[in-house]
Amino acid sequence: MNTIRMMAVLVCVLLAACSVRPRAVVTEVPSAPDRATVPARQETPTAVTTREHTVVRGDTLYGIAFRNGLDHRDLARWNGIREPFTIYPGQRLRLNAPVAGTAQTTRPVTAATPVVSAPPAAATSSPAATAPAATRVPSSAPTTASASTPVVASTPTPPTGSASPTPPAPVVSNTPATTPATGPATTPVITTGGSRSVDGITWRWPSAGQVIGRFVAGDPTNQGINIAGSSGQPVLAAADGEVVYSGSGLIGYGELVIIRHSDVYLSAYGHNRKRLVAEGQKVKAGQQIAEMGRSGATRDMLHFEIRKSGKPVDPRPFLPAR
Repeated sequence: MNTIRMMAVLVCVLLAACSVRPRAVVTEVPSAPDRATVPARQETPTAVTTREHTVVRGDTLYGIAFRNGLDHRDLARWNGIREPFTIYPGQRLRLNAPVAGTAQTTRPVTAATPVVSAPPAAATSSPAATAPAATRVPSSAPTTASASTPVVASTPTPPTGSASPTPPAPVVSNTPATTPATGPATTPVITTGGSRSVDGITWRWPSAGQVIGRFVAGDPTNQGINIAGSSGQPVLAAADGEVVYSGSGLIGYGELVIIRHSDVYLSAYGHNRKRLVAEGQKVKAGQQIAEMGRSGATRDMLHFEIRKSGKPVDPRPFLPAR
């Protein structure tokens, strides 16, 4: 009997245990923070690589800008250089725009020798001999006397009280004078067939001959047109302007002449046999500025470029139809 009671009690205990439900575990989810209190993510500024050029003898601001496809005005502004764009040997010029807030100053080397202001020398095929007055670094000190000035003998003064004799004609020294750079007053304008006005500038063909190479946008080897011809054939200024480069310091262009027509437009004439103009010289459209050749090329031809704000553009729309 007792055994039966004990078994009944055990069954009741087991049933009571099964009827008790386990407590649910509640997990507290943190509320979303106020967006206003979340700090903004700090953006890492993109590093800007500064491209530089160290000025060497024979460099000009226009030449450096032309070589790097830049507007000479931008290059001058980025480096704090004002007209007449004087640069120094050893000076480092930045070739891209400075980061906002960066001071724009020139950085000449302490021992650098400034460019000497002097009249442009006679044009020759040597780039050093055509250094401009204010932009090209001189290769040697300027001389105090010029061979191009004739020596005139002085007229003797007659004794006091005597009749003044008829003064003799001035005696000119037989010292040969240096031939001056060809100027608009001595070089006739050569007509190559018509003209075209674009952006206020009257353009004409720089030489007669067949176009054997055309402009290709974005191709560094076809930034202008090539005009076939023969050695010594006249190369003409395509428009009125001022010679801002005359030399052979730009690799791939040979004997090169660059003319500034406005603050926006430049024209370039490469592979010449001989240059006939000096930097700083004013020229007229159709005036001969060089003789065609093959310097830096495999055949006699003229490489002709037009640059707008430092960037090469197709010359054909600027030239008259022929």
